[in-house]
Amino acid sequence: MKNTKLYTIFLVLIFNILLINTSRSQVLISLLLGDVLNRGGMEFGLTGGDNMSWISGQDDGRMLNTFNIGFYFDIRLKEPWYLYTGVLVKANMGTTSLNNYPVGNPEIDTLMKEAQVERKLKYFNVPLMIKYRTKIGFFAMGGFQLGLLHRGTDIFTEKIIDKEDLSYSYDITKDLNRIDAGLSAGLGYKFQKGLGVNIGARYYYGLVNIYKDTKNKGVNSSVYFFADIPIGAKKAKEKTGELE
Repeated sequence: MKNTKLYTIFLVLIFNILLINTSRSQVLISLLLGDVLNRGGMEFGLTGGDNMSWISGQDDGRMLNTFNIGFYFDIRLKEPWYLYTGVLVKANMGTTSLNNYPVGNPEIDTLMKEAQVERKLKYFNVPLMIKYRTKIGFFAMGGFQLGLLHRGTDIFTEKIIDKEDLSYSYDITKDLNRIDAGLSAGLGYKFQKGLGVNIGARYYYGLVNIYKDTKNKGVNSSVYFFADIPIGAKKAKEKTGELE
């Protein structure tokens, strides 16, 4: 039974990674396979919410507010312990209000000489966490998170008249390490009635320097506020009676 669960998870992860360029594909797969994957001690669904991120160890920059969306697996190991994993398909990290710098194009540098800079780093993040859930629904979890960088962009915005009406995007992907990894921990609550939605917050602290140039130091940090919504759980329960 355990081997079947792991094999199913592996196939879905690979399938989603192949289609990861569009979150719509991920959502469609989740909707189609939800009641199939919600079996026995395994819960599957969509996850999403708000995250506030910054780059620790960097002198400048402020917190960047973005959103995340993906899918999750909550796998029962032995009551009350669970394995929490999945993929955040859209999971931006980074920082904002960075100090301006020249990009090597005289025209751009002249236009953007007083611009504000937002550093947006797009990752595919995979949490691997152990969860402890109480009988009344509260839970705590901790473990690791692995990330694969898709693209890094610095967005320059300049005020020309009375607002930020001039923007320039500068690709910095080549200057960044593709792999990110770190520690994560969080708290939350699972509603026992209805769809059994999970809500909570977790903190991530990266252990890998995001920059290839070792003279630059910075690691990703982020606070996630999330809601996990089971897909097809009620239908699966009606069919098999296996879910709680």
